[in-house]
Amino acid sequence: MTQYKRPTVSIIGAGNVGEHVANILAIKELANVKLFDIPRKTEDKTFEFVKGKALDIKQMATSLGSDVEVEGYVVSPDGEGYEPLENSDIVVITAGFPRRPGMSRDDLLSKNVGIIKILSERIKKFAPNSIVIVVSNPVDVLTYAAFKLTGFPKNRVIGMAGVLDTARFKSFLSMEVGVSVRNINAYVLGGHGDDMVPVLSASNIAGVPLNKVIPEDRLNEIVERTKFGGGEIVNYMGTSAYHAPGSSTAYMIEAILKDKKEIMPSSVYLEGEDGDYYKADDVYVGVPVKLGKEGVEEIIKLELNEEEWKLWEKSVNSVKNGIDRIKELGLI
Repeated sequence: MTQYKRPTVSIIGAGNVGEHVANILAIKELANVKLFDIPRKTEDKTFEFVKGKALDIKQMATSLGSDVEVEGYVVSPDGEGYEPLENSDIVVITAGFPRRPGMSRDDLLSKNVGIIKILSERIKKFAPNSIVIVVSNPVDVLTYAAFKLTGFPKNRVIGMAGVLDTARFKSFLSMEVGVSVRNINAYVLGGHGDDMVPVLSASNIAGVPLNKVIPEDRLNEIVERTKFGGGEIVNYMGTSAYHAPGSSTAYMIEAILKDKKEIMPSSVYLEGEDGDYYKADDVYVGVPVKLGKEGVEEIIKLELNEEEWKLWEKSVNSVKNGIDRIKELGLI
């Protein structure tokens, strides 16, 4: 009898989002988990917090009867300590530098692309056959950087954004009409930012178009709330969301590990025929894709109406500007 080998998912960055991805993977017994992060230093002590989080998650999983391994690894900012990435099936990147007061956007881009460069080199060396999911922001730009710097095939480098944005949209729709989220079909495409595009023409509630259920003014309010959904949470908590981003990432991972062929919006590389259809070339941006064991197995060509195409092109241009900027700065 062939012995079952549980998949391994490595998560680089054990902050709020990273640990919530690990939690869900462990609870659902989807994969063994490896967490990587730098130590935290105070004036008189250095804490290897990633090891503590891994042990805590392992014990949580045990209390629920889940037989997964969860290990934490301390790494250095310059990329030492990533050898345990070996044999990872999926590598998730949540590590990133937050914008600080007085820091320009170029400074932030430089720091975060610098992190992606180090991580891409380590992933390429130790996990050359893995699928990479980028969560760090600005996600579309950083996913493009990871794609170029790893040299991996485009189907194996994916950005997580559309799943989260769509979850927010569906949440607000469900709250508005009082029906199960399972009865709501919706897509949010484009870049992960203020120019994202909730596609009303392709969204419905149990097959009924949204404009037949929700008045236009309320629908417009829900669209705007979706676009600024992340900011709303920051205003409440003083920090970015992490439960929904973590679960959205885990959702993508499950589709890949179980070869579910599930269609969900993700940030992927557009070129050729797909690029022509979506009027975008050499850019990472959110479109509906089929996720399975090979990563991105198909890009779905969703029909948009005239107004949605205009919004889409604006969103693509916004992402393209970010990509052009990291090229101008010589970061990739």
